[in-house]
Amino acid sequence: MTTPDTPAPYHPVVPPAQTPNRDLLQLEVLGDDPQLIEEIGRLRQERNAVILAHNYQRPEVQRIADFVGDSLGLSRQAARTDADVIVFAGVHFMAETAAILNPGKTVLLPDLRAGCSLADTLTAQDIRAWKAQHPGGLVVTYVNTTADVKAESDYCCTSGNAVQIVESLPADVPVLFAPDRFLAAHVMRQTGRHLHVWQGACHVHEAIRPEDIAHQQGAYPDAELLIHPECGCSSRILASQPDVQLYSTEGMIHRAKASAAQTFIVVTETGMVTRLEHDVPDKTFIPVSRTACCEYMKMITLRGVRDALRDLSPRVTVPEAVRAQALRPIERMLAIG
Repeated sequence: MTTPDTPAPYHPVVPPAQTPNRDLLQLEVLGDDPQLIEEIGRLRQERNAVILAHNYQRPEVQRIADFVGDSLGLSRQAARTDADVIVFAGVHFMAETAAILNPGKTVLLPDLRAGCSLADTLTAQDIRAWKAQHPGGLVVTYVNTTADVKAESDYCCTSGNAVQIVESLPADVPVLFAPDRFLAAHVMRQTGRHLHVWQGACHVHEAIRPEDIAHQQGAYPDAELLIHPECGCSSRILASQPDVQLYSTEGMIHRAKASAAQTFIVVTETGMVTRLEHDVPDKTFIPVSRTACCEYMKMITLRGVRDALRDLSPRVTVPEAVRAQALRPIERMLAIG
Protein backbone atom coordinates (compact mmCIF):
# COMPACT_ATOMS: atom_id res chain seq x y z
CA MET A 1 0.00 0.00 0.00
CA THR A 2 1.27 3.45 -0.88
CA THR A 3 1.32 6.04 1.92
CA PRO A 4 2.02 9.80 1.66
CA ASP A 5 5.60 9.06 2.71
CA THR A 6 6.06 6.29 0.15
CA PRO A 7 6.99 7.32 -3.40
CA ALA A 8 4.66 6.01 -6.07
CA PRO A 9 6.17 3.31 -8.28
CA TYR A 10 8.31 4.93 -10.93
CA HIS A 11 7.81 3.66 -14.46
CA PRO A 12 10.24 5.46 -16.76
CA VAL A 13 9.05 6.40 -20.20
CA VAL A 14 12.12 5.87 -22.34
CA PRO A 15 12.19 7.60 -25.70
CA PRO A 16 13.19 5.45 -28.65
CA ALA A 17 16.69 5.88 -30.02
CA GLN A 18 16.69 9.01 -32.11
CA THR A 19 17.03 9.04 -35.85
CA PRO A 20 19.38 11.97 -36.46
CA ASN A 21 18.61 14.53 -39.11
CA ARG A 22 20.00 12.98 -42.28
CA ASP A 23 20.72 16.48 -43.59
CA LEU A 24 23.51 16.70 -41.00
CA LEU A 25 25.33 13.73 -42.49
CA GLN A 26 28.08 14.10 -45.04
CA LEU A 27 28.18 10.59 -46.42
CA GLU A 28 30.66 11.36 -49.19
CA VAL A 29 34.28 10.48 -48.53
CA LEU A 30 36.05 13.81 -48.12
CA GLY A 31 39.53 12.35 -48.42
CA ASP A 32 42.90 13.75 -47.43
CA ASP A 33 43.61 17.42 -48.06
CA PRO A 34 47.38 18.12 -47.94
CA GLN A 35 46.91 21.81 -47.20
CA LEU A 36 44.51 21.14 -44.33
CA ILE A 37 46.78 18.44 -42.94
CA GLU A 38 49.73 20.82 -43.04
CA GLU A 39 47.73 23.53 -41.26
CA ILE A 40 46.57 21.06 -38.61
CA GLY A 41 50.16 19.98 -38.00
CA ARG A 42 51.33 23.57 -37.59
CA LEU A 43 48.47 24.58 -35.32
CA ARG A 44 48.80 21.41 -33.25
CA GLN A 45 52.40 22.36 -32.48
CA GLU A 46 51.64 26.04 -31.85
CA ARG A 47 48.77 25.24 -29.49
CA ASN A 48 50.53 22.32 -27.77
CA ALA A 49 47.46 20.29 -28.71
CA VAL A 50 46.62 16.61 -28.84
CA ILE A 51 44.00 15.16 -31.19
CA LEU A 52 42.01 12.19 -29.86
CA ALA A 53 39.85 10.29 -32.35
CA HIS A 54 37.27 7.61 -31.71
CA ASN A 55 37.30 4.37 -33.70
CA TYR A 56 34.14 5.42 -35.53
CA GLN A 57 35.62 8.58 -37.01
CA ARG A 58 36.21 9.20 -40.72
CA PRO A 59 39.36 7.55 -42.13
CA GLU A 60 41.07 10.88 -42.86
CA VAL A 61 40.40 12.08 -39.30
CA GLN A 62 41.76 8.86 -37.81
CA ARG A 63 44.93 9.30 -39.87
CA ILE A 64 45.80 12.74 -38.44
CA ALA A 65 44.98 11.85 -34.81
CA ASP A 66 47.62 11.40 -32.13
CA PHE A 67 45.58 8.61 -30.58
CA VAL A 68 42.73 6.50 -31.97
CA GLY A 69 40.74 4.26 -29.67
CA ASP A 70 37.57 3.39 -27.82
CA SER A 71 35.95 5.41 -25.05
CA LEU A 72 38.05 3.79 -22.32
CA GLY A 73 41.34 4.19 -24.14
CA LEU A 74 40.61 7.80 -25.03
CA SER A 75 39.54 8.54 -21.43
CA ARG A 76 42.90 7.22 -20.27
CA GLN A 77 44.73 9.32 -22.84
CA ALA A 78 42.77 12.40 -21.79
CA ALA A 79 43.60 11.75 -18.13
CA ARG A 80 47.34 11.52 -18.72
CA THR A 81 48.00 14.08 -21.47
CA ASP A 82 50.32 17.02 -20.83
CA ALA A 83 48.90 18.96 -23.79
CA ASP A 84 47.30 22.36 -23.19
CA VAL A 85 44.56 21.75 -25.75
CA ILE A 86 42.56 18.56 -26.40
CA VAL A 87 40.74 18.28 -29.71
CA PHE A 88 38.19 15.52 -29.39
CA ALA A 89 37.24 13.96 -32.71
CA GLY A 90 34.22 12.15 -31.38
CA VAL A 91 30.86 13.13 -29.96
CA HIS A 92 29.78 15.51 -27.23
CA PHE A 93 29.78 13.18 -24.22
CA MET A 94 33.37 12.17 -25.03
CA ALA A 95 34.53 15.79 -25.04
CA GLU A 96 32.67 16.31 -21.76
CA THR A 97 34.53 13.35 -20.25
CA ALA A 98 37.85 14.89 -21.30
CA ALA A 99 36.77 18.21 -19.74
CA ILE A 100 35.83 16.44 -16.50
CA LEU A 101 39.28 14.84 -16.33
CA ASN A 102 41.14 18.02 -17.37
CA PRO A 103 39.56 21.11 -15.76
CA GLY A 104 42.60 23.25 -16.50
CA LYS A 105 42.82 22.42 -20.20
CA THR A 106 40.99 23.66 -23.28
CA VAL A 107 38.77 20.89 -24.70
CA LEU A 108 37.49 21.39 -28.23
CA LEU A 109 34.77 19.56 -30.15
CA PRO A 110 35.00 20.53 -33.83
CA ASP A 111 31.22 20.33 -34.33
CA LEU A 112 28.86 20.86 -31.40
CA ARG A 113 26.05 19.12 -33.31
CA ALA A 114 27.88 15.80 -32.84
CA GLY A 115 25.64 14.25 -30.21
CA CYS A 116 24.64 10.69 -29.30
CA SER A 117 21.24 9.03 -29.68
CA LEU A 118 22.02 6.64 -26.78
CA ALA A 119 23.00 9.44 -24.39
CA ASP A 120 19.77 11.24 -25.28
CA THR A 121 17.64 8.42 -23.82
CA LEU A 122 18.62 9.28 -20.22
CA THR A 123 18.64 12.41 -18.03
CA ALA A 124 19.92 13.18 -14.55
CA GLN A 125 16.32 13.45 -13.32
CA ASP A 126 15.63 9.98 -14.69
CA ILE A 127 18.52 8.62 -12.62
CA ARG A 128 17.37 10.42 -9.46
CA ALA A 129 13.84 9.06 -9.80
CA TRP A 130 15.14 5.56 -10.58
CA LYS A 131 17.43 5.56 -7.53
CA ALA A 132 14.51 6.59 -5.31
CA GLN A 133 12.82 3.30 -6.24
CA HIS A 134 15.93 1.26 -5.34
CA PRO A 135 17.34 2.67 -2.08
CA GLY A 136 20.91 1.60 -1.53
CA GLY A 137 21.37 0.53 -5.13
CA LEU A 138 24.49 1.30 -7.12
CA VAL A 139 24.19 3.06 -10.46
CA VAL A 140 26.53 1.95 -13.24
CA THR A 141 26.33 4.10 -16.35
CA TYR A 142 27.93 3.55 -19.70
CA VAL A 143 30.27 6.41 -20.61
CA ASN A 144 27.84 7.18 -23.46
CA THR A 145 26.00 9.57 -21.13
CA THR A 146 26.02 13.28 -20.33
CA ALA A 147 28.08 14.83 -17.54
CA ASP A 148 24.86 15.45 -15.57
CA VAL A 149 24.04 11.74 -15.68
CA LYS A 150 27.57 10.75 -14.69
CA ALA A 151 27.27 13.10 -11.70
CA GLU A 152 24.33 11.00 -10.44
CA SER A 153 26.19 7.70 -10.95
CA ASP A 154 28.35 5.55 -8.72
CA TYR A 155 30.46 3.97 -11.47
CA CYS A 156 31.02 4.52 -15.16
CA CYS A 157 31.93 1.73 -17.57
CA THR A 158 32.67 1.06 -21.20
CA SER A 159 31.86 -1.98 -23.30
CA GLY A 160 35.43 -3.11 -22.63
CA ASN A 161 35.18 -3.15 -18.82
CA ALA A 162 31.45 -3.31 -18.01
CA VAL A 163 31.68 -6.96 -16.95
CA GLN A 164 34.70 -6.24 -14.75
CA ILE A 165 33.00 -3.25 -13.14
CA VAL A 166 29.84 -5.19 -12.27
CA GLU A 167 31.84 -8.16 -10.98
CA SER A 168 33.65 -5.81 -8.58
CA LEU A 169 30.43 -4.69 -6.86
CA PRO A 170 29.02 -6.27 -3.65
CA ALA A 171 26.80 -9.22 -4.51
CA ASP A 172 24.00 -8.18 -2.13
CA VAL A 173 23.51 -4.67 -3.54
CA PRO A 174 21.05 -3.88 -6.36
CA VAL A 175 22.75 -2.63 -9.52
CA LEU A 176 21.03 -0.15 -11.81
CA PHE A 177 22.62 -0.33 -15.26
CA ALA A 178 22.03 2.39 -17.83
CA PRO A 179 21.39 3.30 -20.54
CA ASP A 180 22.19 0.54 -23.07
CA ARG A 181 19.95 -2.50 -22.72
CA PHE A 182 21.97 -4.65 -25.11
CA LEU A 183 25.23 -4.08 -23.24
CA ALA A 184 23.32 -4.84 -20.03
CA ALA A 185 22.15 -8.16 -21.49
CA HIS A 186 25.76 -9.03 -22.32
CA VAL A 187 26.88 -8.18 -18.76
CA MET A 188 24.13 -10.34 -17.26
CA ARG A 189 25.09 -13.27 -19.50
CA GLN A 190 28.74 -12.97 -18.51
CA THR A 191 28.28 -12.37 -14.76
CA GLY A 192 25.07 -14.30 -14.07
CA ARG A 193 23.94 -11.30 -12.07
CA HIS A 194 20.52 -9.66 -12.20
CA LEU A 195 20.59 -5.99 -13.19
CA HIS A 196 17.91 -3.34 -13.21
CA VAL A 197 18.19 -2.14 -16.80
CA TRP A 198 17.39 1.17 -18.47
CA GLN A 199 15.84 0.52 -21.87
CA GLY A 200 18.04 2.75 -24.05
CA ALA A 201 19.92 1.85 -27.23
CA CYS A 202 22.22 3.28 -29.89
CA HIS A 203 20.25 3.83 -33.10
CA VAL A 204 23.10 2.49 -35.24
CA HIS A 205 23.74 -0.71 -33.29
CA GLU A 206 20.03 -1.33 -32.73
CA ALA A 207 19.42 -1.27 -36.49
CA ILE A 208 21.95 -4.02 -37.32
CA ARG A 209 19.89 -7.12 -38.11
CA PRO A 210 20.65 -10.84 -37.98
CA GLU A 211 19.81 -10.81 -41.69
CA ASP A 212 22.72 -8.42 -42.28
CA ILE A 213 25.09 -10.86 -40.62
CA ALA A 214 23.61 -13.85 -42.46
CA HIS A 215 24.04 -12.05 -45.79
CA GLN A 216 27.72 -11.39 -45.17
CA GLN A 217 28.32 -14.89 -43.83
CA GLY A 218 26.83 -16.23 -47.05
CA ALA A 219 29.25 -14.10 -49.06
CA TYR A 220 32.24 -14.85 -46.79
CA PRO A 221 31.64 -18.32 -45.31
CA ASP A 222 35.12 -18.59 -43.80
CA ALA A 223 34.98 -15.20 -42.07
CA GLU A 224 34.99 -14.85 -38.30
CA LEU A 225 32.42 -12.61 -36.62
CA LEU A 226 33.49 -9.62 -34.53
CA ILE A 227 30.29 -8.48 -32.80
CA HIS A 228 29.98 -5.50 -30.47
CA PRO A 229 27.76 -6.07 -27.39
CA GLU A 230 25.73 -2.92 -28.15
CA CYS A 231 24.28 -4.61 -31.22
CA GLY A 232 20.58 -5.33 -31.02
CA CYS A 233 21.03 -8.57 -32.93
CA SER A 234 23.56 -10.06 -30.49
CA SER A 235 21.10 -12.12 -28.42
CA ARG A 236 19.52 -13.69 -31.51
CA ILE A 237 22.92 -14.46 -33.01
CA LEU A 238 24.07 -16.10 -29.76
CA ALA A 239 20.91 -18.20 -29.70
CA SER A 240 21.75 -19.67 -33.12
CA GLN A 241 25.56 -19.54 -32.81
CA PRO A 242 26.32 -20.02 -29.09
CA ASP A 243 30.09 -20.17 -29.57
CA VAL A 244 30.24 -16.61 -30.90
CA GLN A 245 32.04 -14.15 -28.62
CA LEU A 246 31.21 -10.46 -28.22
CA TYR A 247 34.01 -7.89 -28.25
CA SER A 248 34.51 -4.27 -27.36
CA THR A 249 36.13 -2.32 -30.18
CA GLU A 250 39.56 -2.73 -28.57
CA GLY A 251 38.74 -6.39 -28.03
CA MET A 252 38.18 -6.68 -31.77
CA ILE A 253 41.74 -5.49 -32.39
CA HIS A 254 43.18 -8.08 -30.00
CA ARG A 255 41.04 -10.89 -31.39
CA ALA A 256 41.86 -10.09 -35.02
CA LYS A 257 45.58 -10.19 -34.22
CA ALA A 258 45.36 -13.46 -32.31
CA SER A 259 42.93 -15.35 -34.54
CA ALA A 260 44.02 -17.72 -37.29
CA ALA A 261 41.19 -16.36 -39.45
CA GLN A 262 42.12 -14.15 -42.38
CA THR A 263 38.73 -12.51 -42.96
CA PHE A 264 36.39 -10.93 -40.42
CA ILE A 265 32.85 -9.54 -40.55
CA VAL A 266 32.83 -6.43 -38.37
CA VAL A 267 29.48 -6.06 -36.62
CA THR A 268 29.54 -2.49 -35.37
CA GLU A 269 29.80 1.02 -36.81
CA THR A 270 31.63 1.12 -40.15
CA GLY A 271 34.48 3.31 -38.91
CA MET A 272 35.88 0.37 -36.95
CA VAL A 273 36.96 -1.21 -40.24
CA THR A 274 39.41 1.68 -40.75
CA ARG A 275 41.01 1.09 -37.36
CA LEU A 276 41.24 -2.67 -37.92
CA GLU A 277 42.80 -2.25 -41.36
CA HIS A 278 45.39 0.08 -39.86
CA ASP A 279 46.29 -2.10 -36.88
CA VAL A 280 45.98 -5.51 -38.58
CA PRO A 281 46.98 -4.74 -42.19
CA ASP A 282 47.54 -8.33 -43.28
CA LYS A 283 43.91 -9.37 -42.83
CA THR A 284 40.57 -8.51 -44.47
CA PHE A 285 37.68 -6.78 -42.69
CA ILE A 286 34.13 -6.63 -44.04
CA PRO A 287 31.59 -4.16 -42.60
CA VAL A 288 28.37 -5.91 -41.63
CA SER A 289 26.39 -3.21 -43.42
CA ARG A 290 27.27 0.00 -45.22
CA THR A 291 24.35 1.64 -43.44
CA ALA A 292 25.79 0.96 -39.96
CA CYS A 293 27.07 4.50 -39.97
CA CYS A 294 26.81 7.03 -37.14
CA GLU A 295 25.78 10.37 -38.58
CA TYR A 296 27.06 12.16 -35.51
CA MET A 297 30.55 10.65 -35.64
CA LYS A 298 30.92 11.48 -39.31
CA MET A 299 30.24 15.18 -38.67
CA ILE A 300 33.85 15.69 -37.57
CA THR A 301 35.99 16.66 -40.59
CA LEU A 302 39.55 17.79 -41.25
CA ARG A 303 38.29 21.30 -41.88
CA GLY A 304 36.45 21.24 -38.56
CA VAL A 305 39.59 20.08 -36.73
CA ARG A 306 41.63 22.84 -38.41
CA ASP A 307 39.08 25.51 -37.56
CA ALA A 308 38.82 24.36 -33.94
CA LEU A 309 42.60 24.56 -33.51
CA ARG A 310 42.77 27.92 -35.23
CA ASP A 311 39.91 29.53 -33.28
CA LEU A 312 40.16 27.50 -30.03
CA SER A 313 36.43 26.98 -30.47
CA PRO A 314 33.89 25.38 -30.00
CA ARG A 315 34.96 24.69 -26.44
CA VAL A 316 33.28 22.11 -24.21
CA THR A 317 33.14 22.91 -20.50
CA VAL A 318 31.41 21.35 -17.50
CA PRO A 319 30.24 23.40 -14.48
CA GLU A 320 32.54 22.74 -11.52
CA ALA A 321 29.83 21.38 -9.24
CA VAL A 322 28.81 18.83 -11.89
CA ARG A 323 32.42 18.11 -12.86
CA ALA A 324 33.44 17.26 -9.30
CA GLN A 325 30.56 14.82 -8.90
CA ALA A 326 31.01 13.27 -12.35
CA LEU A 327 34.73 12.76 -11.75
CA ARG A 328 34.16 10.15 -9.03
CA PRO A 329 32.49 7.43 -11.13
CA ILE A 330 35.00 7.99 -13.94
CA GLU A 331 37.96 7.65 -11.57
CA ARG A 332 36.42 4.52 -10.05
CA MET A 333 36.13 3.07 -13.54
CA LEU A 334 39.72 3.90 -14.43
CA ALA A 335 40.96 2.43 -11.13
CA ILE A 336 39.19 -0.90 -11.73
CA GLY A 337 40.19 -1.39 -15.36
